[in-house]
Amino acid sequence: MSIETSTTVFTGRDGNRLVADVAGDPSAPPVVLLHGGGQTRHSWGTTLHALAAGGWRAFSVDLRGHGDSDWARDGDYTLDAFAGDVVAITRALPLPPALVGASLGGVASLAAIGERPDEAVARALVLVDVAPRIEPAGRDRIGAFMAEHVEEGFPSLDAVADAVHAYNPHRPRPKDVSGLRKNLRLRNGRWYWHWDPAFLTGRLGSTDETRSALVDPERLERAARALTIPTLLVRGRVSDLLSEEGALELLTLVPHARMVDVAGAGHMVAGDRNDIFNDAIVDFLRLVRSSSA
Repeated sequence: MSIETSTTVFTGRDGNRLVADVAGDPSAPPVVLLHGGGQTRHSWGTTLHALAAGGWRAFSVDLRGHGDSDWARDGDYTLDAFAGDVVAITRALPLPPALVGASLGGVASLAAIGERPDEAVARALVLVDVAPRIEPAGRDRIGAFMAEHVEEGFPSLDAVADAVHAYNPHRPRPKDVSGLRKNLRLRNGRWYWHWDPAFLTGRLGSTDETRSALVDPERLERAARALTIPTLLVRGRVSDLLSEEGALELLTLVPHARMVDVAGAGHMVAGDRNDIFNDAIVDFLRLVRSSSA
């Protein structure tokens, strides 16, 4: 059975447009997918449809400065800005949603929920390969990859596929590279990532999605300790960003949290093992819904 997908628009913290794909029964409880830095709403593979088929009204959102959402006119890509957008999205929904956040989307969701204990921001949280403590080597590798082609772009989609495969060699290089079009834009004969270059530099003068303005361990630890809602951590077992130690530390901060360790997946868990990832979050959210029924 095919699942119909449409596009909608949320208004972010600063009046900025946030574009989202949506699928599922409009009367079903909401779940919001929030991608990682340098990605777009198309980075989740079949997850949007898996959630819709599982009985959720599922939204996959382009974060500020990414995909079809507005770029920040003032270059504000701080944790406060991203978390503020998350709160604005949740307030626009009829019920507190489950939030599924990968990397940047995860820390933004964690801050949005944990720093507003008196507001029902969300009913559940899924953190995808991110926690308050991350590995510097993995952080630096992400930064280098994101910054490498910002200025000159790529001559072809095949060149993009080669670069992605070099960064993520355990994922098979696609034979059909046309799917990459969703995450890039063609300008003057060259392909460029579909996100604002100011996300890397902007007014912050840094070059990665995990700079201290986004991942402040002490701040995120405080937010984690404040979590009371059902929480799931999905870690890529071969991730170089979130170590086993970092994952276990999160479980200490959030004793009621669960963890799924996905074999064969790196930091891009949803893309590396989409089937296992989908099963993990659909099963978790089914329990969340049944426990609150």
